[in-house]
Amino acid sequence: MDENTIICRCEDVTLKEVRDLIKQGYVTYDEIKRITRIGMGPCQGKTCGQLVMREIANATGQKMQDVKFQTNRPPVVGVKLGLIAEEGRRDEE
Repeated sequence: MDENTIICRCEDVTLKEVRDLIKQGYVTYDEIKRITRIGMGPCQGKTCGQLVMREIANATGQKMQDVKFQTNRPPVVGVKLGLIAEEGRRDEE
């Protein structure tokens, strides 16, 4: 695979960027996620997750099943600014 290949289409992260981070010592999915935002786009890592895990496994000599995937958190729901302002006014009373 060419190093300019986009691994994460949601965040435009290339294979080279992932490999460079692994060489720098970032060898967990969560570490790479924090730096590049991989897995934080609309697909939530469904398209890039396995590719990143494969790169980590290859670089560290681990088996794919031993590489931990990202920490999943519950989805965030948008809140209208009016509701936040209303709550703020209640706190001032």
